[in-house]
Amino acid sequence: MLEQDELNLYIRKAKEGDENAKAVIFENNTPLLKSIIKNFRNKGIEYDDLYQIASMGLLKAINNFDESYNVKFSTYTVPMVIGEIKRYMRDNGAIKVSRTLKMLAGKINRYTAEYQAKNNASPTIEEMAKHFGCEEDDILMALDSARMPVSLFEKADDEDSGLQLIDKLSAGDKEEELIEKIEISRILGDLSERERKIVILRYFRDQTQSEIAKDLGVSQVQVSRLENKILEKIRLKF
Repeated sequence: MLEQDELNLYIRKAKEGDENAKAVIFENNTPLLKSIIKNFRNKGIEYDDLYQIASMGLLKAINNFDESYNVKFSTYTVPMVIGEIKRYMRDNGAIKVSRTLKMLAGKINRYTAEYQAKNNASPTIEEMAKHFGCEEDDILMALDSARMPVSLFEKADDEDSGLQLIDKLSAGDKEEELIEKIEISRILGDLSERERKIVILRYFRDQTQSEIAKDLGVSQVQVSRLENKILEKIRLKF
């Protein structure tokens, strides 16, 4: 396996059109692609097709990777590849599960509306999974199948902590859940340098608002306001 610094060099060369560098990156990441593909076996798509789709995701990761994110290439690649596979499955109606997920998404909508009416807050992913007797991954997949990314910005708890569901997608979670984070990285180019730094610290390095405030030399309240403005930009992009 290549070290990140060495991998960055190959990525830069690949972006410049060096096919040999691209081949090295693909070879280095083949085990990662196979690991991701395992999660989508028996879904009605041939293995070779899955590998081709995953390879397209890897190619997109190479072309879009930015060293300034200060994250490992594999961390960036996983959600990009998973996203590519999910889009293919969604667009081609490849699996019966998609219908089940859409039904679950409808139930989630109704449950969320009832929960909000009673509690004046949105249920967490954990609460929804417990209510429906399924895994948290199933809830996330259902929300994704219904194209409900706005759910990322709902409050994650009943306290006035400012935490949102996307905050729950930490580096310690399963890699599939990182797909939500990559959607944020795609719009980093439209943010100011300060806004971009807040996004990276908040969602890629999992720092709290207080930690970010200390790093930027501002108050936690200012960071909270800036984050709200950034999230509004992200909502518009979604």
